[in-house]
Amino acid sequence: MKAAGVPCADTDIQLLLGHCLKMSRTQLYLAADDEVAQGAETLFLKLLERRKKREPVAYILGEQEFWSLSFHVTRDVLIPRPETEFLLEKVLESVQSSPPPCGPILDLCCGSGVIAIVLALELRRRVAALDLSMAALGVARLNAERHGVGEQIDFVQADLLNSVLSANGFSLIVSNPPYVSTAEMQGEMQPEVIGYEPHLALDGGVDGLNIIEKIRSRLPFVLCPGGYFFMEIGEAQGPGVREMFSLGDGHGACFDLVEIYADYAGKDRVLFARLKK
Repeated sequence: MKAAGVPCADTDIQLLLGHCLKMSRTQLYLAADDEVAQGAETLFLKLLERRKKREPVAYILGEQEFWSLSFHVTRDVLIPRPETEFLLEKVLESVQSSPPPCGPILDLCCGSGVIAIVLALELRRRVAALDLSMAALGVARLNAERHGVGEQIDFVQADLLNSVLSANGFSLIVSNPPYVSTAEMQGEMQPEVIGYEPHLALDGGVDGLNIIEKIRSRLPFVLCPGGYFFMEIGEAQGPGVREMFSLGDGHGACFDLVEIYADYAGKDRVLFARLKK
């Protein structure tokens, strides 16, 4: 594994072996002297070969932990990451301390559905989950049913906000859109990401802002007055995104509050914008 350049090889080996033996890491240590059945060993070696080719462990196992919950993942969706947990932390912190106007909630570019599901669980409200990919929506629906919120979430296939008919109706929109730049896509990303994760959910164009610009142009027509918008961004995109959302539309500024939140590593990670009333 190390010779193949696999990072965190020891942890991955424990996860794969634990999966084959149906054991936790603690159970593996306690069973260190036990004989491994031939079938489990054969399966384990097959999974190791996949990991050596840099296939992510989450795709090999079909599972990823997020928000202390287990989510089903396939190559049709991005693997949920801690950065998105930080996004949700900021959303819930803001909504609970200073609630936006009453109205529906939207998870834009929902992927595996983790944002919509956590919002449904934590806020106990109905949520719309929108994505261009029908395959991703299928994964999101399975995850919603797994966590008991299948009846709380409406799944919508659409190209960003172009088909959203709820004029000035959403009180809260949360998004983890494609924001990776062309340069990053062409050479700065790990083989696990560029070789296996869906480019549709990653590629944000030359500067990584193409999709964000499209979202920004439609937000004033779908957010209600005083509505909140939260979005995950790349670590170098803070200044550009702040400027984009601070500019007016010819009739004055659309957003009366625009903030960038840095994550626990001190990197710009979340945009918050409030539509003026």
